[in-house]
Amino acid sequence: MKNRIKHFRNLRGMTLRQLGLMVGFPEKNADVRIAQYEANDRVPKVACLAAIAKALNVSPHALTVPNVEDTSRLMHLLFVLEDRYGLQLEPSGDSICLRMKEQNEQLYPMLREWSTQAALLVCGEIDQSTYDQWRYGVDADKKC
Repeated sequence: MKNRIKHFRNLRGMTLRQLGLMVGFPEKNADVRIAQYEANDRVPKVACLAAIAKALNVSPHALTVPNVEDTSRLMHLLFVLEDRYGLQLEPSGDSICLRMKEQNEQLYPMLREWSTQAALLVCGEIDQSTYDQWRYGVDADKKC
């Protein structure tokens, strides 16, 4: 979580103090509280996390992604996706493609929409900012 709060705060051009004040912390320690969350010295409660997400104009889910900062953790996340959602590996020449079974009625439409948005970015119909707003914005959870 620490890197996600800082990532979106920097993306929005906000200081620690500005974010802390928007969340409702007292002026004397607004920056310290946010810095503690970013350093993972403290973990925000659900209501505080929601306030941080609102101030950053992102979905709360965008702030709580699992820690995948190394390949071992990423592999275990992929194993979970295989177990829960039918993720499949498909060799393709020198590459390995990740594929989801179409039968997953909840996840497949979300992945299809992601594919559509990514294609719009690649062909220049939307810019990176619009794509990021689609991925992380407060309405991201309602799209599919």
